[in-house]
Amino acid sequence: MAEKTIMLACNAGMSTSLLVTKMQKAAEADGQDVTIFAAASNDINNQLEQQHPDVLMLGPQVRYMAADLKKKLDIPVDVINMQDYGLMNGEKVLKAALKLIDEKEA
Repeated sequence: MAEKTIMLACNAGMSTSLLVTKMQKAAEADGQDVTIFAAASNDINNQLEQQHPDVLMLGPQVRYMAADLKKKLDIPVDVINMQDYGLMNGEKVLKAALKLIDEKEA
């Protein structure tokens, strides 16, 4: 099992699936042991129970969910930077997610 698990969520899980691929390539190039997966916004609770991620990153189109999720979850929740999301910058999103995990563990 991977050392860290990152969950991405957007409306349908489609656009974040492409970002997951780019993040995985960046993680491999950096020697990071991570599991990254995408989920649709209506499946967040189910995926949280099944996968137990260390961080939840939301696509900008579902940023409205962030406040409620932050209140109810004991893992870091953040909205993916809109520019990084639009450019599908897997390396930057990966670094942001890992930084949130490290800050929680510190």
